[in-house]
Amino acid sequence: DTEAANPAVRQALVQAIAQANPAFISFGGDIVYNGYDKDDWKVWDSETAVWRANKIPLYPALGNHDLHGDENVALANYFQRFPDLKNSLYYSIRAANTLMLVLDSSLDETSGPQGQWLTQKLDHIPGDVDFVFLVLHHPPYTSSSDMKIFGGGHSARSQEQKLAKTLEARQQDLRARIVVFSGHVHNYERHEHGGVTYFVTGGAGAHAYPIERAKDDPFQSKEVNYHYIMVDVDRGSLKITMHRLDLTSGTPVWTEPDSVAISVPAAKAAAQGR
Repeated sequence: DTEAANPAVRQALVQAIAQANPAFISFGGDIVYNGYDKDDWKVWDSETAVWRANKIPLYPALGNHDLHGDENVALANYFQRFPDLKNSLYYSIRAANTLMLVLDSSLDETSGPQGQWLTQKLDHIPGDVDFVFLVLHHPPYTSSSDMKIFGGGHSARSQEQKLAKTLEARQQDLRARIVVFSGHVHNYERHEHGGVTYFVTGGAGAHAYPIERAKDDPFQSKEVNYHYIMVDVDRGSLKITMHRLDLTSGTPVWTEPDSVAISVPAAKAAAQGR
């Protein structure tokens, strides 16, 4: 279905990420168009074979499309590809001085078993963690809208807005910096609220959504932004860069129209002996 997604864009992004050879790949959901469809998963298997050949670990979050159809069938297809998750819908990953918390936004993020798990993780962040990454499918902030009749779009939902308030309250007392990555909206956005940086990174080839960006949005663009994000982590600091792909000429053209540096506050770092 080349109306739903652009295969050439997908394949160019996969190759570029393979060449960048990251320590791992985080994928924010909607891996396939229909989670129940084995043929969709075969396309995923084929197009991302180079990542497995290069032994690049991949840590996914569940998206709404991944759960389409019979949920048991969809989840069986999903976990077949990611056996290391051991059937977990949400999980954590430690990597150097970072902690990544991957959430299932088909469940409430701040209540129930997942909410209790998240609270426990945020209550016990190891002292050597400089950055806490949250990855989930639905964005807490977006300038997109469900009211976009032509072109498509999605509004932020109340449950993710509640999650954002929780994270921003936490950030005030944390030495580690919180960074949130979400998808769902088929474009790129960056938002800053309460000391937390939020990225919407839904530009992996799905039918693009135009966004009427607010005047105070840190990133301004009227374009389609097919892209991937590279996160370069150092001690006490990181740099996050959006790598934008333009395939309109038939030849890949790469640019870096947005980049941001985030650091652990020096006073808090000194207090922790960092």
